[in-house]
Amino acid sequence: MATIPFGVSRLDGRIGGGAPEGSVVLLSGEAGAGAREFVYTSAVLNGLQSADPELFDLHYGDLHGSAVPPEDIHYVSFTADEDELRREISFTMDDEIVEAGLDAVTFEDFSPEYFQLSPVPREWYAGEHRSISDLGNTDSDRRDVLEAFADYLDEHASGSLVVVDSLTDLIGARQQDMAFSDIVMTLKGLRKAARGWDGLLLLHLTRDAVTDEEFGSLMTSVDGTVQFAWESGGNERVRTMFVREFRGVLGRLEEEDIVQFETEIHDAGFDVSDVRKIR
Repeated sequence: MATIPFGVSRLDGRIGGGAPEGSVVLLSGEAGAGAREFVYTSAVLNGLQSADPELFDLHYGDLHGSAVPPEDIHYVSFTADEDELRREISFTMDDEIVEAGLDAVTFEDFSPEYFQLSPVPREWYAGEHRSISDLGNTDSDRRDVLEAFADYLDEHASGSLVVVDSLTDLIGARQQDMAFSDIVMTLKGLRKAARGWDGLLLLHLTRDAVTDEEFGSLMTSVDGTVQFAWESGGNERVRTMFVREFRGVLGRLEEEDIVQFETEIHDAGFDVSDVRKIR
């Protein structure tokens, strides 16, 4: 089975090159534990593969196993525009890597659909005031954010890496515009559609944003769940990552008795620093 690289070389090398094509993966973690940095690294390093092969070889190396690079890379946000995201990513990674890698990334900002029914002033997210014609529009004339998101995936997800930043935003909007069950059903439909797209979708989630029961519902709606957490050891706090479930991936880790990864953040983004095995 062909795989699409996550963009983290030491992880991809352990799992046959990356995630199986057609996968929807939930990346969930505590604040600062590495989930968001993983998302940034995945977008930038996959972009670097086509935009600057020499830099890619320096910071990643050769593709592993049956890995096939994505045809396109899309970074989807519900609350931030491209300039904001570029700035945030540059806080995590070296400027040279970010500038080269993001040249191959297409950003899509769904702020207008996300905020349109909220009390947030239009100029805050759209950069413009509402016109007289806007005031005359009814809610039924506007696209729901989930509908806009689905239309975008239908058009762009085939063969692509799609990073969604973040599922937390959709869950935070559920009180106003949607129920949690709407999000779960959307993910189940997304998982089914992704089989035909042969791409890779990464969904970022802040773990504290959902209850244990809600988290369980989200896990059963995707193909794989990777969790990021802080651990205290002596005088140090260590970032860790472990795979809760993942078709085509968890079995490989179990064969090697790998139970957890220690991770770190450096100039080239998220990386695996050590592997914890069953002793």
